[in-house]
Amino acid sequence: MRDYLESLEQDAAKDPEQRARELSRRELPKRFYKEATAAPVEGGYAIHLDGRPVKTPGKSTLVLPGEALANAVAAEWQAQEKVINPGAMPLTRIANSAQDAVSQRFAEVADEITRFCGTDALCYRADEPETLVARQTELWDPVLRWAEALLGGRFELVAGLIHREQPEALLKAYRARLEDVSPLRLAALHTATSIAGSALLALAVTEREVSVDDAWTMAHVEEDFNVERWGEDAEASAIRAYKRTEFEAAALILRS
Repeated sequence: MRDYLESLEQDAAKDPEQRARELSRRELPKRFYKEATAAPVEGGYAIHLDGRPVKTPGKSTLVLPGEALANAVAAEWQAQEKVINPGAMPLTRIANSAQDAVSQRFAEVADEITRFCGTDALCYRADEPETLVARQTELWDPVLRWAEALLGGRFELVAGLIHREQPEALLKAYRARLEDVSPLRLAALHTATSIAGSALLALAVTEREVSVDDAWTMAHVEEDFNVERWGEDAEASAIRAYKRTEFEAAALILRS
């Protein structure tokens, strides 16, 4: 099977829009199988294409920890039509990244997510107009209060874009919570954090403190405010839809 799925190292510096454009320019492999199914194997479930296991780019058999998640990955493969488009297979890409890359570079990925927490979007507030300030306060403050109670400290809020360091003890507490998660969940957390711009929202989704829909809304407060005022063009709408699919895939893994 061809190595056409990207690892986390290659993806880390790219946003979903950039990945989608790059994937669309590639010559995609043709679909060569009739049926994709989940099959029990040692350690979990593999994805079989006409009885042959899917391999990661690193050439190991892709193994998912649970049947429901494996069925969802198999459904991605089954949904492919004439060609196999990795851009439409976010669960598969995250699982491949977890198995090939995150498992080998766990600490590095966990540190990167923690750095996001240090510049978390929920801490950077608009100073005007008042309606946007009020909306951010209403939606973001409850998540911040929850995170502060969980992590044992107070986050510093910033009006505007001037950087302010967050308390080191808070960041250490956040980093400590990542130690016991699986590489698959860490990869999903990285994806959710990158898309939302918020490690706190990603954690809140993981802990079921907020719903996936509410987290998505919270991550796009300013964007939605501007759309209400100025409207949204077709390209921006398509990019947002793509990012939503990626976010939902990450959330499915985080909650599985």
